[in-house]
Formats: sequence, C-alpha cells, structure tokens
Amino acid sequence: MQKQSRSKNPQPSKQRRRSRRVFFYGFFLVLLLSAMAAAGYASYYFKVPLDFWEDVIPIPDGDKINVSIENGMTASQAARAFEIQGALERGTPVQLAKWFVKFGIDKRIRAGHYSVVPSDAWNLARQLRTAKPALLKAQILPGLDIFALIENLEAQDTKLARKNFSEALLRDDNYPPAMLEFLSELPDDEYTRYTFLMPETYMLIDRTADELVSAAAASWWKHWGEFVSLHGFTAKELQDASITASMIEREVMHDTECRTVSGVIHNRLKKNMLLQIDATVVYAWRLKGRKLTRVLNKDLEIESEYNTYRVTGLPPRPICIPGIEAWGAALDPEKNDFYYYVAGKDGYHYFSKTYKEHLQNIRQARSEK
Repeated sequence: MQKQSRSKNPQPSKQRRRSRRVFFYGFFLVLLLSAMAAAGYASYYFKVPLDFWEDVIPIPDGDKINVSIENGMTASQAARAFEIQGALERGTPVQLAKWFVKFGIDKRIRAGHYSVVPSDAWNLARQLRTAKPALLKAQILPGLDIFALIENLEAQDTKLARKNFSEALLRDDNYPPAMLEFLSELPDDEYTRYTFLMPETYMLIDRTADELVSAAAASWWKHWGEFVSLHGFTAKELQDASITASMIEREVMHDTECRTVSGVIHNRLKKNMLLQIDATVVYAWRLKGRKLTRVLNKDLEIESEYNTYRVTGLPPRPICIPGIEAWGAALDPEKNDFYYYVAGKDGYHYFSKTYKEHLQNIRQARSEK
C-alpha cells in the first residue's frame, strides 16, 4: 500500500516566526519603556542623577503660554501660579516646587512673564532652568503736562488710560510711607501728585497704572527722599519746589542752565516780581483747549491764575512733569544776582541783573535770528 504524500506548505511556519518576532520586539519595547519610567520614578524619589535622561528625553515642544510671576513670590507660590495659569498639566505645585529646589530655580526665580509649553512638573521645571522672564516697558517722559502724559501712556497700553492712571495717582498705597507723609499735606489731586513720579523707562510685570505709579514714586523717593529729609523741607516747600521744577523743565533747553534759571525764579519771588514765564501762559491756554506753539503779546492777556505775566507768585499747580535736573535745580537753586533772562538762537540764555541789561540782551538775541 502506497503512503499518501503530504503537501508542502511552509507559509504557516513563516507567519508564526514573524508573529514571534513582533511579540518579542513589542515585549522588549514595553520593557524598555517600563525601565525608563521606573528610572524616572527612581530619579525623583531616590535622587538618581538625571543627566542621562535629560539627554534622552527632549523638552516638550508645542504652543506656549505666558505665565506671570509677581515680585517677592517664593518657590511654592510661583509653582502655584504656574498651576493656576494653566502651565502645570500633570503633577502638583508641591512636586513642581521640589523640582525648583533640585534645579536651583527656587533661588533665582524672578518676576516677569515666562513663556512655556504646558507640561508635567519635571518638564516644566526643565524649561524654567533656562527661561528668562520678559517684562513690559512703560515710559514716563519729562516735560509733558498731565494731559499729554496720559495720552502718551494710553498709547503705550490701554491699561494706563486716564481713569486708571488718575485713580492710581490718588491711591496712597502706591507711595512709599515716608513719601506719603509729605504728600498727605499737599493738595489731594492728580495735578500735584503726578510731578512726584520720576521720568524714566520702567520694566513692569503687567504694566498697570498702579504698578507704574508705584515704581515711579519709589524711584523719585530714592533720588530725593534723603535730600528732602536731610534739609528739612516742609510739605509746602516741597509743593513750591514741584511747581518751580515744572517751570524750569519747560523753560530750559540745556541742563547746565537749570540751577541758574531756578536762581532767577527765586530772586523774583523774593522781590514779589512777576515771574513772566511763557511756559505758564502756554499751560493756561492748554487748560482752555488751545495749543500754543508760540506766545504772542495778545496771548499774555489771558485771564488765568497760571498767567505769570499778570499774577504774582507761583502758579497754583505744576505745569508739567519735571526731569531730574529740573528737580535738582528747584531744590537747590543757584545763588546769583540775576532777575532776567532771554533765550538765544541756540537755546542758551542771556542772563542779566537789570532791566536795561535785559533789553540789550533781547536785541542781541533777536539779531541772531
């Protein structure tokens, strides 16, 4: 009897071998990933060095969000801020704060806006190791009256608009306590207080009116607080100095003349002479809605307490925000015998002791033009 021959079909065997390879590769991959996860877990809890995993696992990439960190925040408070603002997707603020400590971030975290990819605590901390906070710029320019100043600030950011800025100027919490002792005795209005802001460029976190006023007032007090206290200025003297400084700011083109012009103003005040400062006339018309680029004789007839051609003494309020040189001149005027001055073509002034000399200087100044 003949044996029945078997048909040769190797296909099932190849499929089994391929299935085995896929199984083993998959099993190996699962083991590798499990080992990596275990290593990461051990790295956190047993402080296993992370250098290897830092190289192997890339920092997450994707859409970034901005997180605002305020001045004076501790590592724990900063970690909480990252969670609240949506940057910490997995993990807890406590875990993030621990990573801050491990990476040394807790000792050097600064206020500002951090741009990060939302992620887990470890990867978020990794991003912050090299991240630098971005700050917002706000600028206060000297020589601007309060209307122009607010227009300028509003152009920089709507959060610095008139209402917000006016309210911030009147909020006592925005001033250093020692400075507030002086300001509390001055007229409680924005037209007085805004001159006590130091003109500078400020780097702010949120660029709010409160933040700007607080920074600018602190800067003014840092510059002048010790001088004012040391020389025993009263609140009234400080108010007069702010008004004088504002006039100097608008009158003087070259800083080297600030103290000389301040001396002239003080000399005329002692003699009860009219100050006759064109900048006050310009401001008087500004309050009436008219912008002057040049003061003519007919403009001097305006009925206003700011018209120093008709009213003796200082104006009731400052006419602009003074710069540091103008403030220094108002607080420490030059002792001189001048009562008159007129500007030449180059912006420098001719100073004189008598009206006769003044007329000669006027002719000299006009001959240059």
